[in-house]
Amino acid sequence: MQPDARVCCRTGRMGKNPGLEESMVGILVPIVLFVMLFSFLSIAVWTGSQRQEREAFYKSETLRRISEASGDGAKAAIDLMHEEERMERIRRREGLKIGGLICIGVGVGTTGLLMTLLGVHNGSPYLAGLVPGLVGVAMLLYVYKLAAPLE
Repeated sequence: MQPDARVCCRTGRMGKNPGLEESMVGILVPIVLFVMLFSFLSIAVWTGSQRQEREAFYKSETLRRISEASGDGAKAAIDLMHEEERMERIRRREGLKIGGLICIGVGVGTTGLLMTLLGVHNGSPYLAGLVPGLVGVAMLLYVYKLAAPLE
């Protein structure tokens, strides 16, 4: 006499193969996730470019109106443009400083981690931590020695 199938079946399939519905879910879920991801990314890029275009339009309109307003308006518009360029250079330079310090920190941390895990005399793998550290040093060297002055 055979045992009852419901009691002996551990998977709950009752001796049957998985149905088409179960295999389709395994295929459709990654496809839907990829479509959602790339849709989100494309919409994010599109909205960012629309915002930049709108900002550039408003800036050019403001400069045009200032320059048409009076004789001193043209000089004020040019001064405004120079000040914005200067602020952008300062912002970029500060970003390079922060990036350089972060790379140096990552290099020191990686070197310390590899020295602790693998030991000092194990073929010197800890020297791999010098790569991000030297990138950080190069960034800071550029900011302080090679970049053009801010005026």
